[in-house]
Amino acid sequence: MKRFDVMETTVAQVHEAMRSGRLSARELVETYLARIEAFEDKGPAINAIILVNPKALDEADRLDQALQKTGELQGTLHGIPVMLKDNVDTYDMATTAGSKSLQGYIPDEDAFIAKKLREAGAIILAKTNLHEFAIWGETISSMLGQTVNPYDSTRTPGGSSGGTGAAIACNIGIIGIGTDTINSIRSPASACSLAGIRPTIGLVSRTGIVPYSLTQDTAGPICRTVEDCVRTLDVIAGYDPNDDETAWSVGRQPVSYMPYLRPDGLKGKRLGVLESFFGCDEINQPVNDVMKEAMLCFEEGGATLIAIPDHIDSDWMIKEVSVHLDDFKTHLNGYLAKLRPDAPVHSVEEIIEGGKYHPGIEENLKTALQLDVGTPVYNQKLIRQAEMRTRIMKIMADHELDALIYPHQQQLVCKIGSGQQQRNGVLCSATGFPSIAVPAGFAPDPQAPIGVPVGLEVIGRPFSEPVLIEIAFSFEQISCLRRPPAAAPALL
Repeated sequence: MKRFDVMETTVAQVHEAMRSGRLSARELVETYLARIEAFEDKGPAINAIILVNPKALDEADRLDQALQKTGELQGTLHGIPVMLKDNVDTYDMATTAGSKSLQGYIPDEDAFIAKKLREAGAIILAKTNLHEFAIWGETISSMLGQTVNPYDSTRTPGGSSGGTGAAIACNIGIIGIGTDTINSIRSPASACSLAGIRPTIGLVSRTGIVPYSLTQDTAGPICRTVEDCVRTLDVIAGYDPNDDETAWSVGRQPVSYMPYLRPDGLKGKRLGVLESFFGCDEINQPVNDVMKEAMLCFEEGGATLIAIPDHIDSDWMIKEVSVHLDDFKTHLNGYLAKLRPDAPVHSVEEIIEGGKYHPGIEENLKTALQLDVGTPVYNQKLIRQAEMRTRIMKIMADHELDALIYPHQQQLVCKIGSGQQQRNGVLCSATGFPSIAVPAGFAPDPQAPIGVPVGLEVIGRPFSEPVLIEIAFSFEQISCLRRPPAAAPALL
């Protein structure tokens, strides 16, 4: 029997093979473990994985036995390996948020979304690297160091969920989970030729996720296809009594998002092109060239593109509208204070005092220590967030838009050793609006064998995920722009 090919495989393809007896969950997990061995420390040396689940094969065996006994898959994600960002609590594996200050600490319970994934039959294959405490966007931590972009080893994979992005791009696992406070799902999706969904604030629970800013934090899927993102969203979305914000999702969430995977989903859509989110300098040209070609696919699918000249400054929003650093101390302390007495630290102050963190986050840690919620500066930022929500809604109303589109990042993802510049993800994170990132193409670069990935974002009104899925899926089917990195080929 021909060996199952995991390259670019999907949940649907895996489940078809399992039902027909051509593939077992054990065989699938073993294949991905072999790819971890081949590409994590060798090959492209992506350095993306903090911890491999030591019980992954045992979990696969249990699922295989259940399928053999009942003839039925054990949930919508039966046997599907998940690459889980290591700021999501797991009861059976350490959760470090990428920091040696939490090294070895195993939480008592799964995060809400981790529990949902397991209940759906998924196997958490590994915990992935992140920018320590998710505090910026280059994916470097004291636990693991720098994760590398598999398309160009001189570049970062975006972040903060870059370990998830790099692994999924290399066909390690099928589903990735990231968190997003400013850019952190869409940044690695953009940098690694992937799809990623940042849900509306309140659609997905944050219970059991190490917080950065609960005003802006959310979690979502990073996958090779929009369809697999949607299958994952179906599992993790919904009301959680322990996360008050999810009460807003009640009555606004369809039974399933799967019916919105429509190949003709672009037909008749009106999409605003936010011109101020495109850079105007020479460094922006590679991204602009890719976006120019990608936008033709929207029109090919039957959408109408409308230029939106309204000036919105994403860099200004990060400094004067986003409350990520203002929230950090209070919200992280709230999580740390509830850890068991045997936890290594119980406050941000103890983290700094202990010194077990990457020096690259020290400035942000110390800045955050001087900030707080409820100050006049903080409250002014919250007012600006409310004003920006209304401004975006009015732009969409005035132009009768279904969504806005723009590049996730105005210039290519940064080189290792430098910082991300001109990222546009703050528009959604500071408003709480949903967005989906999808591959827009590749920009030529001497260091990148097939080019450097460029991603675009599709942003909509709160709880408009069905509309965004229609747009993103249709665009994906027309454009077919996803490519795996040459550095992580199929294993013989």
